[in-house]
Amino acid sequence: MSPAGDTLTTVAEHRQACLDLVRPLPPLDLALRDALGCVLAEDVVSPRPLPAFDNSAMDGYAVRVRDVAGASEEHPVGLPVVGDIAAGRPDALRLVGGTTARIMTGAPVPQGTEAVVPVEWTDRGVSHVTITRAPTPGQHVRRAGEDVQAGVLVLEAGTRLEPRHVGVLAAIGRARVRVRPRPRVVVVSTGTEVVEPGVTLARGQLHDANGYLLTAAVEDVGALAYRVGVVADDAHELAGVLDDQLVRADVVITSGGVSEGAYDTVKEVLSAPGQHSVRFDRVAVQPGMPQGCGTLGEQAVPVFTLPGNPVSSFVSFEVFVRPALRRMLGDPGPDPQRPRVRAVAGTGWTSPPAKEQYVRAAWTRDERGRFVVEPVSGHGSHLVTALARATCLVVVPVGVGAVEPGDEVEAVLLGPLPAPEARDAP
Repeated sequence: MSPAGDTLTTVAEHRQACLDLVRPLPPLDLALRDALGCVLAEDVVSPRPLPAFDNSAMDGYAVRVRDVAGASEEHPVGLPVVGDIAAGRPDALRLVGGTTARIMTGAPVPQGTEAVVPVEWTDRGVSHVTITRAPTPGQHVRRAGEDVQAGVLVLEAGTRLEPRHVGVLAAIGRARVRVRPRPRVVVVSTGTEVVEPGVTLARGQLHDANGYLLTAAVEDVGALAYRVGVVADDAHELAGVLDDQLVRADVVITSGGVSEGAYDTVKEVLSAPGQHSVRFDRVAVQPGMPQGCGTLGEQAVPVFTLPGNPVSSFVSFEVFVRPALRRMLGDPGPDPQRPRVRAVAGTGWTSPPAKEQYVRAAWTRDERGRFVVEPVSGHGSHLVTALARATCLVVVPVGVGAVEPGDEVEAVLLGPLPAPEARDAP
């Protein structure tokens, strides 16, 4: 817990406290179908060449080059068709000079084949074919091992498996793969005033934006999210919910109830003596000063307690929780975060000098190709709709009281890396 008085925990200190709670989950073997989004825990080498055999890249006719040399529209060449080879057929046919075999895409080429004539260059004959264009040696033939040789590394440990990687694993015959599993993250929203979306609001109520926002953010990272229904400001109820969820949780995230108010139930429950060990900090960050992190229960399940205002909750997740989840997934590096870029402020704004400010902003490019950023809303942590327009978070360091137009700033990208100038965060 932060010392009394006005002393604040720095952003770096609280992020490190969050990272210290987690480690990559132990690897396990998963069926290929279940491995998407997981991080490889092994180097993968191909056990065989790809392709495994010489095969045709076209529907056409397997030929010896000298038999069709000089073929043209004016001087076509005719050859007898001595075989018909479909894809998947293990054919031992040997191509004799002066003959051809009709062949389909992907089918193994006969021994002696030097090229494949596409069907479009012929009259499509079945027993005899007329060829009107000559191929070059090797044209339209995929040679064994052309993609990869047996024993060659195809995927490195630490790779987060995307659909293209899954395709490679299947192509080399892997039915299972050793990966870091996706952490199971339980998301708990708190607040007697919070109700489910779709429910008509009574005066003083609001819909549970945080629960859905954080659940989506967890899934976007690559973890498995389990959203728990809203828990009222009741210490007994919250304690019961947390205890019940620990059987399926690798991580717990709560929102709300961590400030200094009379009904800040999360802080009340997790500060009580017992099996839980949670620290609550006043962090030098805007938005999101009240933060907490620690462990729950005998299994010491990591818990991150975030503020209740939606923007504070979102920024807190990005700055503190996202790096921790990426570490659990097995991302390499001591502090995995989103990519950052250097940018230019398009407009000016103020910043509290004692805090590290994260400004919701949108980036564009100027005529010189530079990133230009402008805030999408005011600083209020309740201004949630502007999040939909934000494409980055501009980081204003401690000690800076104002950003002027034209100042160079650092921006955390909330979407895909848009340009080669972007770099990974240190």
